[in-house]
Amino acid sequence: MTVIVGLVHKNRVHLGGDSAGVAGLSITVRRDAKVFRTGPYVMGFTTSFRMGQLLRYAFEAPHPSGDLDRFMVTKFIDSLRSCLKDGGWARKDSEQEQAGTFLVGIAGRLYSIESDYQVAEPTDQYAAVGCGDDLALGALHATAALGWKPRQRITTALEAAAYHSAGVTGPFTYATTPKAD
Repeated sequence: MTVIVGLVHKNRVHLGGDSAGVAGLSITVRRDAKVFRTGPYVMGFTTSFRMGQLLRYAFEAPHPSGDLDRFMVTKFIDSLRSCLKDGGWARKDSEQEQAGTFLVGIAGRLYSIESDYQVAEPTDQYAAVGCGDDLALGALHATAALGWKPRQRITTALEAAAYHSAGVTGPFTYATTPKAD
């Protein structure tokens, strides 16, 4: 239960996330952020704090090279799979590997990594994942033509999700990629 919001603005990827740790009907405000920057990447996770800890502290994401789409679906995902397996988090069901869901920004591009390791890039230049994703997406769509700065749009999307979803709560944290060349 969570919401992670991302958008591309002026060749940078901006992410924001909530602080909810949810188990059943219990909610804990977590100190460990769901969004963070690591090298040239910015990431924001849902699904599991363990997966997020592995992404933040154990995953040595390779430096992007060549065609970025090809790189993401091959080298990036191969390294991710190895990290999650080594960290004891990846699952296998009916011979299919499954992980969790997260957003990743690199080189001015925003990707959603789905639980089956597919790599998706939204044409709208924004995305959201987690239980509050539809609420956040509606806010991002509604603010697209208003000329707002990225932090304002992301905060509005996070606030909409927190207001209408029992699985989303502040405080909110933010991370931004370095400006792409």
